[in-house]
Amino acid sequence: MANISRWDPFRIEPFDDAFDNLFKGFMVRPFSMDMEKQAPQIKVDVKEDDKAYSVHAEIPGVSKEDIHVTIDGNRLSLSAEVKKEREEKKGETVLRSERYYGKVSRAFVLDKEIDESGAHAKYTDGVLELTLPKKTPAESKRLTID
Repeated sequence: MANISRWDPFRIEPFDDAFDNLFKGFMVRPFSMDMEKQAPQIKVDVKEDDKAYSVHAEIPGVSKEDIHVTIDGNRLSLSAEVKKEREEKKGETVLRSERYYGKVSRAFVLDKEIDESGAHAKYTDGVLELTLPKKTPAESKRLTID
């Protein structure tokens, strides 16, 4: 069977789809100013010099035992187990109790490979500081033909 479709001579395909997608979901989701209800994210600053990369990742409210850093060649992965509990009491009556348990992660690829043996990590006041030295490229060796 053939599909029958209606043709609109005033419809301009690429522009109409872009216009429809611009306002899609605009009034569907409620806007909230309460930032604590959103899932936490890892905010990262990466700096580079000739010898190493310097990474500063903000992971507030997490113990250092719950943070995992994985290096695989030039790929860096950060993950953390986040546990937030908040309880408001008035006298002995609990008015509100909120909890959030989850995992946040961030992964990205750097230009040069990382030397895992010289990598250093430090976590203080909710900021993870990584020093990742660049791996020196192996010198190419020319083989002589017998």
